[in-house]
Amino acid sequence: MNKASQRTKNKKNNSNRGNFGKWLFLITIGLFSLFFVRFAYIAINRDVQHVNLQSQAEQIYTQRRTIQAKRGNIYDNQGGVIATDTSKYTVYAVLDRNQRSTSGKPLYVQNKKKTARVLAKHLHLSYAKILKRLNTKNQAFQVEFGPAGSNLSVATMQQIKQEHLQGVDFIATPARQYPEGEFASQIIGLATPKTNQAGQTTLTGQVGLENYFNKQLTGTNGMRKDKRDIYGYRIANSKEVKKQAVDGDNVYTTIDPKTQHMLENKVAKVYKNGQPNAVTAIVMDAKTGRIVAATQRPTLNSKEPVWRNMFVQDAYEPGSTMKILALSAAVDSGNFDPNATFQSGTWSMGGGKIVDWSTSGWGTITYKDAFDLSSNVGFAHVEQNMGAKTWMKYIRRFGLLKPVKVVGMDNEVSGFTQFKGILEQANTAFGQGITVNQMQMLRAIGAVANNGKMMQPYIVRKVVNDNGKTIRRIRPQKVSQPIKSSTAKQVRKYMQGVVYDKKGLGHDFQIKGYRVAGKTGTAQIGGAGGYSKGDTNYLYSFAGMAPAKHPRYVMYLTLRQPKNLSTPATKQMASIFNPIMKTLLDKSKATNASIVKMPALVGKSTDDANKQLGPLNIQSVILGSGKTIRRQSISAGTRLLKNQRVILDTGGNYQMPDIKGWSAADVQQLASELHLKLREKGSGYVSKQSIKANDKVTKKQTLTVTYQTQQ
Repeated sequence: MNKASQRTKNKKNNSNRGNFGKWLFLITIGLFSLFFVRFAYIAINRDVQHVNLQSQAEQIYTQRRTIQAKRGNIYDNQGGVIATDTSKYTVYAVLDRNQRSTSGKPLYVQNKKKTARVLAKHLHLSYAKILKRLNTKNQAFQVEFGPAGSNLSVATMQQIKQEHLQGVDFIATPARQYPEGEFASQIIGLATPKTNQAGQTTLTGQVGLENYFNKQLTGTNGMRKDKRDIYGYRIANSKEVKKQAVDGDNVYTTIDPKTQHMLENKVAKVYKNGQPNAVTAIVMDAKTGRIVAATQRPTLNSKEPVWRNMFVQDAYEPGSTMKILALSAAVDSGNFDPNATFQSGTWSMGGGKIVDWSTSGWGTITYKDAFDLSSNVGFAHVEQNMGAKTWMKYIRRFGLLKPVKVVGMDNEVSGFTQFKGILEQANTAFGQGITVNQMQMLRAIGAVANNGKMMQPYIVRKVVNDNGKTIRRIRPQKVSQPIKSSTAKQVRKYMQGVVYDKKGLGHDFQIKGYRVAGKTGTAQIGGAGGYSKGDTNYLYSFAGMAPAKHPRYVMYLTLRQPKNLSTPATKQMASIFNPIMKTLLDKSKATNASIVKMPALVGKSTDDANKQLGPLNIQSVILGSGKTIRRQSISAGTRLLKNQRVILDTGGNYQMPDIKGWSAADVQQLASELHLKLREKGSGYVSKQSIKANDKVTKKQTLTVTYQTQQ
C-alpha cells in the first residue's frame, strides 16, 4: 500500500473515532440529564411507581403499640365484685446458653436440679418429669411444662418468682376471674381469651351477662405511636402520638350477695343428696320485679358443665303450679264457685281420660278442695266452666307463650301449646299440653303476689362507664294487670290453704312467724311415645310467697327427676325455700324498723345539717371548704336506712376524706361527686386508698381503692 492510501485510511479512522466519541458524549450527557430529571422528580414528589417514599419510610420507622383496654367488672347489689380482669401465666425455662444480659450475666437455667425441685412444689408435676424436660436432648431455646405449667394464678406466679430461679420466666395472658366461684354462674356467664389475626388476645363473653354485654364490657383499645430507628431506639425530636384506652363499662346486678351465697349452699346440698338431673331456684321482689338471688345445678362449673340458662332456655310442662294461674283466671272471670262439687278420681272427655294423682280420688269434693288436693279432674272442670276462649285469653294476659326478655338473658324459648280439642285445652289448666320457661312462670305468679300488677323481672340495675357516668339504668316496670287486685287477694287465700289446711299438700313449707301462700306441682316428663313412668320421672316444683297478706318476695323452685327420694321432694324443696324466705323476711322486718326519711339540707349551714342528721343516725360526709350545703347525694324525702352515708357538697376547695371501711357503693358515689376516675381492686370494704385522707383533690384525678372482705 502506498503512502497516500495509508494517509487516507488513517484520516478515515480518526474521523470515525471522533464521531464515536461525540455520540458517546451525547449519550452520556442524555443519560445524566434523564437521571437528574428523574432524581429531581422523586426529590420533589417523593413518589416511585405510585409509592409515596415518605409514607413508606414512616411506616418502616414508626412503631405502633396497642394499649389494652380493661374489661369492665360485674358487681352484686352491694358493690362486691363478681367478675373482674386478671392474668393467667405460663411458666417457661430458657435453656439456650447464649442468652446473657448486657453485663454478661447468664439468663438460662444453670442449676437444673434446684429448678426442678422448686417448680415441683408449685406445679402439679413431679420432680423427675420437670428435670427430664430441663435435660431435653433437643437443642431447644426454651421449654414449657404442658398443662401443669399453664393457666397459673397470680399467687402461684408470685410464689415461684420469690424463689429467684435463674432462667425461669412467665408469659402472661388476659383472663377473667370470678372471686365468688359458682355464685350465679349461669347468669353471670363466662369470658375467655380469644386471639385475633393480628395476634392480639382479648377476653370475649361466651354466655350470660358476659356475652349479653360483651361489647360494653370490652371497651376500646388505645394506641401509642412514635418513630424509632432500626435498633428500636426512639428518634430524637419525634413526636409521640397517644390515644388513651377506654376501659369497658361496669355492670351492676340486683343480686344480694348474702342471699345468693345461702341459696347456692342450699341448692348444692339438695343436688348432692337428692341426685336430681337438675335443680333451680329463683327469688324475686314481688313489688319491683328485682331478682334477689338465682341459681341452678348443674352449672358452668360442674363436672359436666351445662352451657344454658335453665330459667329462660328450657321449655317444660309446669304441672300443678299452673293451677295458680287457672284459678286466678276462673276467679277473675267470675267462673269459680269454691263450694260447688264434682266427682274426683277420673273423668273421660274428648276421647281420652283425665286422672288425679290419687287415681281412686277423694269422692265428691269441692273446687276449693280441688286446689288444696291438687286435683287434675277438678281443674279440667274449672277450665270447662270458664271456657277455652276465656282461659286462653288469661294465658296470654299472664305473658305465657311469648318471651319475657329479661335484660341480660338471651336465647329465650317462648313456650308452646297446640290448644286443640277439649281434652288438650283442659290439660293446660293443670300444666300439661303447654310448655313454659321459668321466668314466665315467676313473672305470672308474681302478679298474684303483687295484687294483680305484673312486674318485669330484672337482674341488671345499671351500666356505668369508665368515667363513672350511668349510661343505662333499669327501673321497676309494670308490664300489665292481668287480674284484679281483689282476685289476687282471693287466690292468695286459697294458696294459704295448700300450706295450712289439713287437706293441703304444702305443709312442709310452713315458716314459723310468717304466713306463707304457695302451691306444689308434680309434672310428668314427656318421653318417646308418651310420658315417662316411675316416681323419679317427674319435675317437682313449688311456687311460694310471703308474707301471704302482703307478699314481699316470691320464690319458684324446680326439682327434675331426683334419683333419691328417701327424703320426699317437698321436703327437699322446703329445705331451700324455708330458710331463704325466713332470712329475707327477717331482714325486711329489721330494715323497716330502721328506715328514716332524708331531710332537705340544701342552703343550710353544715352545723345545721349535722344537727338534723344526728338524731336520724345518718352519717354525713362534708365535701368542700364552703359553709353552706350546695348539693346532697341523697335527695330530700328519700327513705334510707339508719347509719347510711350521705355526701354533702359545700363547694370551694376539696380534700379527700378517709374512706377506709367504706362500701363500694359509697366510694362510687364519692367518685361521682368529686368527678374522679375510679380504679377498684378486690371486693368487700376499703382497706387502702391511693389519695390519702386530707390531700387536695382535683377533677379527673384517679382514685385507686383496694377492697378487702372484713373478717
